[in-house]
Amino acid sequence: MSDEQNWSDISNDIANVAKKIKSRIDEEDLVEDLKDTFKNTIENTSQLINNIIQTVETTVTDEEIKKETKEVVLNINSELKNLLNETKGKISDLLDTDFSSEEE
Repeated sequence: MSDEQNWSDISNDIANVAKKIKSRIDEEDLVEDLKDTFKNTIENTSQLINNIIQTVETTVTDEEIKKETKEVVLNINSELKNLLNETKGKISDLLDTDFSSEEE
């Protein structure tokens, strides 16, 4: 091979590596955005549940209805926590798998 061809190959290799690095940075930014959005959604949902409980406490006068309503809301909260933990685990596994396969 000529020196010119070698330099052309090297230049192409460098361009490919640069593209991969840029793509990786873009993917990591997207992952961070998704994490932030997910975290905000969780915080907003938590605040909403707390507001519901507070509203029930201050507006419902029948103790039996108040107790049952709070139990329902707490059960919903518990289910949401379980769902979030499962989702978090699945996302972590997926991201770990994607990143480790890209590194190979």
